[in-house]
Amino acid sequence: GQGAEVSDHIGGMGAIVTPDGVAFRVWAPHATTVTVKGDFNEWDDEATPLASELNGFWYGFVAGAAAGDEYKFHLTNGDDAFDRIDPYARQVTSSVGNGVVYDHSVYDWHDDDFTCPPHNELVIYETHVGSFSEGDSVGTFHDLAANLDHLHELGINAVQLMPVAEFAGDVSWGYNPAHIFAVESAYGGPDALKDLVKQCHRRGIAVIMDVVYNHLGPSDLDLWEFDGWSQDGFGGIYFYNDDRAHTPWGSTRPNYGTGEVRQFLYDNALSWLRDFHLDGLRYDMIPYVRSVAGTGFDLPEGWSMMRWINLAIREQFPGAITIAEDMHGHHSVTSTADDGAAFHAQWDALFVHPVRQQLETPDDAQRSVHEIRDAIGSGYGETYARVIYTESHDEVANGRARVPHEIEPENATGWPAQKRSTLGAGITLTSPGIPMLFQGQEFLEGGWFRDDVPLDWDKAESFRGIARLYRDLIRLRRNWYDTTKGLSGHGLNIFHCHQDTLMIAWQRWAEHGPGDDVVMVANLSHEARTGYRVGFPAHGLWKLRFSSDAAIYSSIFGDHESFDADATGAGQDGLDHSAEISIGPYSLLIFSQDE
Repeated sequence: GQGAEVSDHIGGMGAIVTPDGVAFRVWAPHATTVTVKGDFNEWDDEATPLASELNGFWYGFVAGAAAGDEYKFHLTNGDDAFDRIDPYARQVTSSVGNGVVYDHSVYDWHDDDFTCPPHNELVIYETHVGSFSEGDSVGTFHDLAANLDHLHELGINAVQLMPVAEFAGDVSWGYNPAHIFAVESAYGGPDALKDLVKQCHRRGIAVIMDVVYNHLGPSDLDLWEFDGWSQDGFGGIYFYNDDRAHTPWGSTRPNYGTGEVRQFLYDNALSWLRDFHLDGLRYDMIPYVRSVAGTGFDLPEGWSMMRWINLAIREQFPGAITIAEDMHGHHSVTSTADDGAAFHAQWDALFVHPVRQQLETPDDAQRSVHEIRDAIGSGYGETYARVIYTESHDEVANGRARVPHEIEPENATGWPAQKRSTLGAGITLTSPGIPMLFQGQEFLEGGWFRDDVPLDWDKAESFRGIARLYRDLIRLRRNWYDTTKGLSGHGLNIFHCHQDTLMIAWQRWAEHGPGDDVVMVANLSHEARTGYRVGFPAHGLWKLRFSSDAAIYSSIFGDHESFDADATGAGQDGLDHSAEISIGPYSLLIFSQDE
């Protein structure tokens, strides 16, 4: 055999590439013997035994093995013998194929030293790689890269990829990871992901990755009974072997209390940032990491693991962002205090659900302007500790559809659907928090999200006016013209909220003053309002920067005549000045002052 002396052992897990060959290390505490087989030894079960390191790990060095070689581990446990894909495999031929020796160090990043934009300037675009398909094939990283000019023109500065760790089959949302260190082969594998990241960075777009640590698989899962040991029919060393294993997606919850499993997930999280130059992570459904049933905090080891990973990311990748999907509004999720999980932000259920409900309600008499007020002003203490949206992969599937479809299922491109869905976008992009869009939202993509139905790019042409509306909102949100700095500030004053007129107005600011203070006025009624007086925070002319009713956005919009506001009137709404405004139905106006 080719076992090495313990003193010569190279650090690391999985296949570790060196100039002279490849070192292999695997954790298999219950195995009787472990060998590695592959292209380098004609797939001989016996040729290359690994030596026990006497701590549950097995190690060997294969001179002459190299990146690109396919391989597997061959384990015995008593009389049982079986092959396993390396848990740390950086590449696989498929979810049921072989591991591939992969060397992260040889990729040419061309001096890529991109830094994620500050969190208060982020506008996220959530997307599913498989949706960018041409014809019958699954979309790939290359196909997504081909559409980056559209995203760049839209003005978003972060894409959030639904999970791309290797999953069962070729078509999936991605929330069934089989090999968490390998990049989905159907999407193009690791180099193609790096190419996409590099292309995004060149356009000023950060890349955030969705990761799934609340369960694994449940299918195509070589980790299951990995070294032949299990208890009571559960999954063995990587999993809980009692009732804590159960999740809504299978009895495959990783054992967060085992040091080697914690390290496995920690190594995975940091690998995305280090090896793929990613700019952040979004953790899927963390209630099932912190609790068994998704309701409490009865898995303290899961909570402490997330805190450990997040604090390491804050220290080692200070520009990166970590986002939790928790949906319960716990401030501790984004707290760095001793009891906090130290995420930077979390998806905000207190925004999306009430806002969608008020947009989708057909009857004005049933619409609550106070629900909108509470959604704009919810949050978790820190202004940018929440991600706000009206559409996400969860909100437009699983029995729900996209907002225009929910507003009018029979006519999802009609006047009510266009008007109220764009009003929702305006509220999202002007409220405190990190705004997020879901792919195709900007061109009225209809129906609901399915992983085998590609985006309809014809709509990007048919509804290019709606896409322009989103673009104009995003440019104001990002202070493109140096006239709306307050939209990325911390200040919020919701100063006008009238249920009888369904009118609401709010002010945003960073430091106050011209070019900084921004005033939004929204009409949640189907009736236009003319000569309607609202407060303004400063005297003088307030320029109209945006009207969502403008005909440039849609041929069916009313193009209501809204004007600059002259704030020379007496104080109102608790502000020192006021002005009359004129606003179309289901519309948003944005005002600010020139320097």
